[in-house]
Amino acid sequence: MISVDAHRETVTGLLGNAPVIRLPLASAAGLVLAEDVRAGVSLPPFDNSAMDGYAVRAEDIAEAPVTLPVAEDIPAGRVDITKLEPGTAHRIMTGAPLPPGADAVVMVEHTDGGVTDVRILRTVVPGTHIRRRGEDVVEGTVALSAGTVLGPAQLGLAAAVGLAEVPVFRPLKVLVVSTGTELVDAPEPLRHGQIYESNSIMLASAIRALGCEAEVVRSVVDDVAEFRSVIEPRLVDADLLVTSGGVSAGAYEVVKDALSGQGVEFRKVAMQPGGPQGCGHWNGVPVVTLPGNPVSVLVSFEAFLRPALLAAMGHAGVDRQQVRARLTEAMTSPAGRRQFRRGFYTHSEGEVTGVVGPRGGPGSHLLASFTQANCLIVLPEDVDSVEQGDEVTVLLL
Repeated sequence: MISVDAHRETVTGLLGNAPVIRLPLASAAGLVLAEDVRAGVSLPPFDNSAMDGYAVRAEDIAEAPVTLPVAEDIPAGRVDITKLEPGTAHRIMTGAPLPPGADAVVMVEHTDGGVTDVRILRTVVPGTHIRRRGEDVVEGTVALSAGTVLGPAQLGLAAAVGLAEVPVFRPLKVLVVSTGTELVDAPEPLRHGQIYESNSIMLASAIRALGCEAEVVRSVVDDVAEFRSVIEPRLVDADLLVTSGGVSAGAYEVVKDALSGQGVEFRKVAMQPGGPQGCGHWNGVPVVTLPGNPVSVLVSFEAFLRPALLAAMGHAGVDRQQVRARLTEAMTSPAGRRQFRRGFYTHSEGEVTGVVGPRGGPGSHLLASFTQANCLIVLPEDVDSVEQGDEVTVLLL
């Protein structure tokens, strides 16, 4: 058997880096910046008022309260700014350009709000309530560094410094295929021996949540010729093919039968659940084959696909948050395999470690218990049992 870490490294290596494209800001949310981008303008681009109030010379109101004539009105957006003459004030709004000659702004709350003349009630020091040009970002400097995940703040900054589009790693296009003659798509009635198909729904949802695109082909029957005829034409638009089912050691393993000798290697990974795995290339397209049981699918996604897809799209942090926690009950694990058990983690305020309890048994068919879990409890290959109160590693979902 191959180790979990070795298989993860192989899967990650299949994908390499996603292509770099330029996208409008409105289409780039959640993607990763592929190159440094520089500010086209300073931020702020000019000295401006941080308050609604009056632009003044601080020395003119040193003996406040004083009354000054209001010589100008400066709303935000005004571009023809007149110099402030000594002994006068300009009424100014937040964000409006500071007039030459002014060195401070008195907030309107510290005045009588006059329009023709204004009575100023308090003194200020030079620089009060002024936003200086470039105090946030200087024109020509790096505004956002390569590797930045573009969230609301990052996209807002990009727009503020004059960018209309950004270079990002393109979202990967993943072809998701579920196999099995026993699978039926709801709401078609089930016959005895059939089950409803769910793996493609889970996988596509998990893949799209990472910012990838997912095309789904559901319920391909266990026939090699049909599998190839259905899937091969769709590979031309795919960056990755992900299959579920048909990779174990029994008969009618359609994925294994169709792709063995075609550039895909099938292997046993030292883990529970999810031992039967495969990966490689088919017609030049990276392929990752997963087992068919639903819990095995989700655990395999967490262990292999999620970090590989994130890394390919430029993310630096590809791992789930890992913590230590005390077990609420004893557990066993097969020797020589890394076990991933669904669990529920609770952190107590003031405690160094939280507590975690398993949800459901180790069976790879027990999907309902996954809906009650918020973590995976990880028992390493050299551990076959743990007791209540022992500390274990937990991956927070």
